Amino acid sequence: MIKNLSEIEQRHILSNTYIGQLGYIYQGRPFVVPITFYFHAEANAIICYSNEGHKLHAMRGNRNVSLQVSQIESINHWKSVLVHGVFEPQFATEAKSYLHEFSLGIKDLILEHELRKVDFISEFSSKALENQIAQVYLIRIEEITGKQRNG
Repeated sequence: MIKNLSEIEQRHILSNTYIGQLGYIYQGRPFVVPITFYFHAEANAIICYSNEGHKLHAMRGNRNVSLQVSQIESINHWKSVLVHGVFEPQFATEAKSYLHEFSLGIKDLILEHELRKVDFISEFSSKALENQIAQVYLIRIEEITGKQRNG
């Protein structure tokens, strides 16, 4: 049976997951790509960062985005959360602060879920290895929905 997740369940999933599928529109076409993210509950936002490229160019043109996160045990046992929000680039001090929070949050989640300690952002993000300045951005959450199936 498929049922709606409560707001508490939705936020729990976002707080305990760090890989999702980012949806955005470019030239009238939908794109979906995997990203690493961190849910900042107090700010009601998703923290992300990316090197300059297609994704950032597209989101600057159409700031409406979505993030889909799933926890799948089997075809009959899964939970899924969909976030609708607005792309918001961060700069200077705010960008550094959010990137620091992103890094610490992801490190904690990796330790908790994968039972391994990471010391540097380059250990879980290839963007840090590409010698480019990354754009830190938020997805300001406007709406969250969630479903689950148990049996």
